Amino acid sequence: MSNREKTIVIDALKDKYRLGDLLEMLDISKSSYYYQHQAISQPDRDDAFREHIKQAFLENHEEYGYRRIHAVLSEMGIRISEKRVRRIMKQEELKVYQKRAKKYSSYEGEITPAVPNLLERDFHAQQPNLKWLTDITEFSIPAGKVYLSPIIDCFDGMPVSWVIGTSPDADMVNSMLDSAVLSLKEDEHPIVHSDRGSHYRWPGWIERMEKYHLTRSMSKKGCSPDNSACEGFFGVIKNAIFYGRDWKDVSIDEFICFLNDYLYWFREKRIKQKLGYKSPIEYRASIGIPFLSNMALNS
Repeated sequence: MSNREKTIVIDALKDKYRLGDLLEMLDISKSSYYYQHQAISQPDRDDAFREHIKQAFLENHEEYGYRRIHAVLSEMGIRISEKRVRRIMKQEELKVYQKRAKKYSSYEGEITPAVPNLLERDFHAQQPNLKWLTDITEFSIPAGKVYLSPIIDCFDGMPVSWVIGTSPDADMVNSMLDSAVLSLKEDEHPIVHSDRGSHYRWPGWIERMEKYHLTRSMSKKGCSPDNSACEGFFGVIKNAIFYGRDWKDVSIDEFICFLNDYLYWFREKRIKQKLGYKSPIEYRASIGIPFLSNMALNS
């Protein structure tokens, strides 16, 4: 036990036992005991911050660690150190849930010839709409299965477009791509990197890629690190809003609406340390690159 915890035990027992015996039994000096006793009796200096920290944690889907909570408080004009925020969050047990995401696979064999891996795991981009990533992930709830198909921009991790539905078919990825290209300028033709799933090898996808003058890129067979940035995006979402929650009484339509709302929040409000504690939309606005908004589609 810490000296503070030992002092609390002693205070609870000192009416029944001699103070000296308790100090000896708990191996704490008299000076340390009196110091802790006085400290415990003083008002908690952190009380003024606890509710702000808990509110910021809950309002941001319980996925902000102490650094981003500190950034939120700073934006609110609340002056407090990161170290103090971390201590209070530990005391209040405000922990970000962590669980490894299980990958959904759409691989159905070599339907059409694969294209080279042009990214070679280099997920950095100097400006928007140079490198896009895509994949499909599955959410299994008691009411059924829901699938998410997004386009992620390597520049800032922004979900450019997404489709949520109950059938992971060609229509899902095709409509997602149709929506994503609405955000492009005439001279923008990004590389679109995917795994070797069947959705990205059917004629409809290939025809769209050619129509929009986009460049195809594919991971090696069975090599998830080749698209790890997209896998990381799915992991963030599932840790933030999916794992550890009870979906027993949630319908498919309710879950789709919930996920769709979260993705809009992710794009417009969720701050990232690498973006100077701004959301992707806010960051682009701050550097003079406005995002040409498009609507997410739900199958």
